[in-house]
Amino acid sequence: MTATAARLFEGAEWDFAKLQRIHDACEEIARSELGLDIYPNQIEVITAEQMLDAYSSAGMPLFYKHWSFGKHFAHHEAFYRKGLMGLAYEIVINSSPCISYLMEENTATMQTLVIAHAAFGHNHFFKNNYLFKQWTDADGILDYLDFAKNYMAQCEERHGRQAVEQTLDAAHALMSHGIDRYPGKKNLDLRAEEKRAGERRLHEESVFNDLWRTVPAGPAKSPEMLNSERRRKLLGLPQENLLYFLEKAAPRLQPWQREALRIVRHIAQYFYPQSQTKVMNEGTATYVHYRIMNRLHEQGRISDGNFLEFLQSHTNVVFQPDFDDPRFSGFNPYALGFAMMQDIERIVSSHEDEDREWFPDIAGTGDVMAVLRNTWANYRDESFISQFLSPRLMRKLRMFHLHDDPEESAGIRVDAIHDERGYRRVRRELARQYDVGYIDPNIEVVDVDLAGDRRLMLRHAVVKGAQLNEVEAKRVLQHLADLWSYDVSLVEVDATDTVLKEHVVSPRRHAAAA
Repeated sequence: MTATAARLFEGAEWDFAKLQRIHDACEEIARSELGLDIYPNQIEVITAEQMLDAYSSAGMPLFYKHWSFGKHFAHHEAFYRKGLMGLAYEIVINSSPCISYLMEENTATMQTLVIAHAAFGHNHFFKNNYLFKQWTDADGILDYLDFAKNYMAQCEERHGRQAVEQTLDAAHALMSHGIDRYPGKKNLDLRAEEKRAGERRLHEESVFNDLWRTVPAGPAKSPEMLNSERRRKLLGLPQENLLYFLEKAAPRLQPWQREALRIVRHIAQYFYPQSQTKVMNEGTATYVHYRIMNRLHEQGRISDGNFLEFLQSHTNVVFQPDFDDPRFSGFNPYALGFAMMQDIERIVSSHEDEDREWFPDIAGTGDVMAVLRNTWANYRDESFISQFLSPRLMRKLRMFHLHDDPEESAGIRVDAIHDERGYRRVRRELARQYDVGYIDPNIEVVDVDLAGDRRLMLRHAVVKGAQLNEVEAKRVLQHLADLWSYDVSLVEVDATDTVLKEHVVSPRRHAAAA
């Protein structure tokens, strides 16, 4: 068989038979040469309009109805039609089977690229990374989204669209604060959620009623109930998962509203690992597609012309503007992730003395894919960068660190250059930019005035003077107060527990009336 006869396709045209051949060829390389472990693949080819629709609902194939999804669709469509934005070549879903959406406008070369990228690179990362194992249920997410869609539709029929939208508006505003951040709070089996919903509501109503029946109704106040430690223990305080707290303890929420908060909370938890692994996830998928496409070209299964088309697209994906380029907006996760994967390959296969000093455990070990698979499984962006960003790559990317603190100096100064101390400083500061414990505000429910006006009290631990934006804080607290049905106060405190600012918000009338 000649090389031409063995090719997967000729030119730019493709059909579904060719897509199957492309998938099988990529799978052969992914499994036998790269040692990837993947979920079963489901490939869907969609139109530009369907891709815009997927944008509006976070890329999920099933979702409950909400006005914000339509707003996002209209926004993206207008920009796309005017030529002000392009569309992704693919979207991939962390589920089993792993669903990859491919644009029908893609050429055969681009379909090969995105299958290698999404159906094998992302797929392997979803299945094997420890964060996704801890926090997501790939087998149950599609069934759970179907349950959520049907449940919210039933709520609209029974309670009205306006009431449902108000509850979802508030829940969405608090979505980023509806997450369990510690492995001890393992995610539930999502397949069982629909079956357990009724039983859970009955149980929670009884527990909830027992708690609030003990609240003093008049001036006489029980010393036992006023005991701060016991009160906080009953309410499970302090609690950083605001949606969970409201679901369990908000005094006026209806059972369907508690279930709606639970649905939003589970969906937020599903996306939690993705926010911590953007560099690693895209770096893994880009490295995998690069290896697969090169191997297909070496085997003669794609032509030189198709390979050049791939290289042009790949180069655009991993392009990193310089810091003084008008297009610079931080590090491109594709560029940084791919560069680090290639650098690890270099360290493992052809190391230098510097590499042996900085990476004694992997330098020169020889098995590139074993090291990479272990890295993909056991790190997130922050720990990956802090462990594997090498001095050589810092020099190649011309990294340095600027320090700008008006309290310490009058102007901007260069705080780290290319020496050993500087390398460690640059690596530490870059890793910190991906640390959710550092970049996400640390807000907790700390107390509730059960014996008084039932005010909900929150605390924000300010890190390095980074206080909340006052306008945005008031908007989010308004949604929180609407769900709680009583006043909400939030104090911002520094490392010495000095109160820097206090925000107080009262519920709106429509929320209290609901």
